[in-house]
Amino acid sequence: MILEQIISQKRHDLKTIKERRPLDSLLSSLKGMPPCRSLKAALRKQGRVSILAEIKKASPSKGMIRPDFNLEEITDDFTLSGVSAISVITEEKFFYGKPDYLQAVRSRTELPVLRKDFIIDPYQIYETRVLGGDALLLIVAVLNKYELVFFQKLASELNLECLVEVHNKEELQMALDSGASLIGINNRDLKTFEIDLNVTFNLRRYITDQSTVVVSESGISSRPQVDELYRNKIDAVLVGEVLMRSENIKAKVKELTGVY
Repeated sequence: MILEQIISQKRHDLKTIKERRPLDSLLSSLKGMPPCRSLKAALRKQGRVSILAEIKKASPSKGMIRPDFNLEEITDDFTLSGVSAISVITEEKFFYGKPDYLQAVRSRTELPVLRKDFIIDPYQIYETRVLGGDALLLIVAVLNKYELVFFQKLASELNLECLVEVHNKEELQMALDSGASLIGINNRDLKTFEIDLNVTFNLRRYITDQSTVVVSESGISSRPQVDELYRNKIDAVLVGEVLMRSENIKAKVKELTGVY
C-alpha cells in the first residue's frame, strides 16, 4: 500500500537527516525564533468557511500537478487572494515537496503556515519550529495513542499547533481522546486514495465541543461544496489540487469563498 511505502521511506530518510544534522544542532537553532501565528484562530471565522490553501507540486495518485511550479508566486497569490492560512507539503519522494519550502513561504507571508508531512518522529516537530512553521499535521492513521498525545504535548511546548487528521470514527475518537481541538477530516482514504465528501458529513456530528475547529480535507473544488460544508458546521476547507491546477489562483479562491 502507498501509505506503508511512504512511511517506510520516511523512516529511512530520517536516519540520513539526523546524521546530517543531529538533534542537538537543531535545538540550538530554536533560540530567537519568532512567535508562532495561530492557525486555529485564523481558521475560525464567523459567517463563512475559511480557506486553508495548500502548496502541492505533485501527489502519488495524480502525479505532477503544477509543472510550472513557482513557490514565491504561489505564496504571493495565496496571500493576496484572502485565504486564511497556507499549508505546505514538505514530503520529498512522493509529493515533490521540500522542508525548505516551509521557511521560504514563512518569509513571504504573514499568514499562519502549516507543515503538511508524515510526522512520525519528535525530531520532525523540532525541525518544523526551526523551519518557521506555525503548525503541523498529525495523521492518526500512522500514529499510536501514545505518540498522538506526546507529539501534541511536545508541539505545544514549542508553541506549535497541531491539525490532527482523521478518516473514520475510530480515528476521530482517538483524536478527541487525545485532547485535539483542531481536527481535519480527510475525505481521501489514505490506503486507496478514493475520495468521498460524505466522510466529513458523517464524522462531523460526533464532534460536540463547540470550541473545536473542524477542517474538511480533500476533494473540494467548487463553491456549492463549500456552501454545503458550511451548512454542516465546517469551519475551514483545505484546498490544494484545484488551486494548483488553476491558471488564476486568486480568481479561483474568490470563486470558492464568494468574496470578490
